[in-house]
Amino acid sequence: MEDIKNKNIVREIDIVGVAKQIFAAPKSLAKFVCFFAVLGIIVALNKPKEYTAQVILAPELASGGLGMSESLSSMASTFGIDLGQKSSYDAIYPEIYPDIFASTDFILTLLDIKVRQLDNDTEKTYYQHLKEDKKTPFWSYPGIWLNRLIAAMIPSSDETGGKGINPFHLTKEQEGICGAIRNAISCMIDKKTSVITISVTDYDAQIAAVLADTLQHRLQDYIIDYRTKKARIDLDYYEKLYRESKSAYNKAQRTYAAYADANQDAQLQAFIAKRDELENEMQIKFNVYSQMVTQVQNAQAKVQEKTPAFTIIQSATIPNRASSTPRSIVVLGFIFLGFFANAIWILYLKPFINNRKKKTATEE
Repeated sequence: MEDIKNKNIVREIDIVGVAKQIFAAPKSLAKFVCFFAVLGIIVALNKPKEYTAQVILAPELASGGLGMSESLSSMASTFGIDLGQKSSYDAIYPEIYPDIFASTDFILTLLDIKVRQLDNDTEKTYYQHLKEDKKTPFWSYPGIWLNRLIAAMIPSSDETGGKGINPFHLTKEQEGICGAIRNAISCMIDKKTSVITISVTDYDAQIAAVLADTLQHRLQDYIIDYRTKKARIDLDYYEKLYRESKSAYNKAQRTYAAYADANQDAQLQAFIAKRDELENEMQIKFNVYSQMVTQVQNAQAKVQEKTPAFTIIQSATIPNRASSTPRSIVVLGFIFLGFFANAIWILYLKPFINNRKKKTATEE
């Protein structure tokens, strides 16, 4: 017990001694803290602000209530366990929504969105905004200059020849912009409630809100298109048959009417038989036409049934506060960094340099 107490006393004395050693050189501490504080202010002022807008929505469930399996799945999700009850959703199950957002095909559909900055009424595409309005901090310029130098020295085959964006062969610049968009947008799923949170981060608050609202509608359109694809194909097919049957019925109707009018007073059985034949043919065409009307109505109802609905819990709004790290926190972090840099200088570097000088002087 006495040995443990002595060790604790030694440790306490060492900590106090280190603190005294650090504060014994107030000029050095002040220099380091002031230098890093100024550096922190420069970094904070050059670090662009970022704004995040969010949309929260929930997908509709296919069934009106939860059965036994759905209840078990809901209970298991509270413990982070997924029982794989994917078929209960009225669309693609929400767990793959983040994969949809990360896909290049989905990101490319965002490039032509028209946006306006909060303090600038000039309309441009989102692609142009990312190319022209990106705020670059000063510490990124060396890397940019180096990349430009390498690009000037090495022939590039990234030119699109004015043909726009080729999804099959993106240029390096386009890949970079797609990567920036991929990092700026996110889709998070609450496994317990299946609530979807869509977030967009941008240097402009209004553009972040516009993108969040657009992503909400694009996601809904994507899911609706996927879920109703088979039903819409069936609807198109029945509508085609409907148009053909209607045309055939109208033609048969005109043929019968023309023949009946031309032979109104005819008493020969040949004329009567021909008229009855045309009437029967017209009736058959009418029955087919009537069936196609019913099929089209059923197909339209099927499309409506397959169309998923989404409940908007929170719509997109322009954020008033930046979501990036506050500048005061950045400056405070640099001040602490200056304090630790001073401690390393006092405790290790300065004694090491003095010992080297003494050793060199002794050898001479």
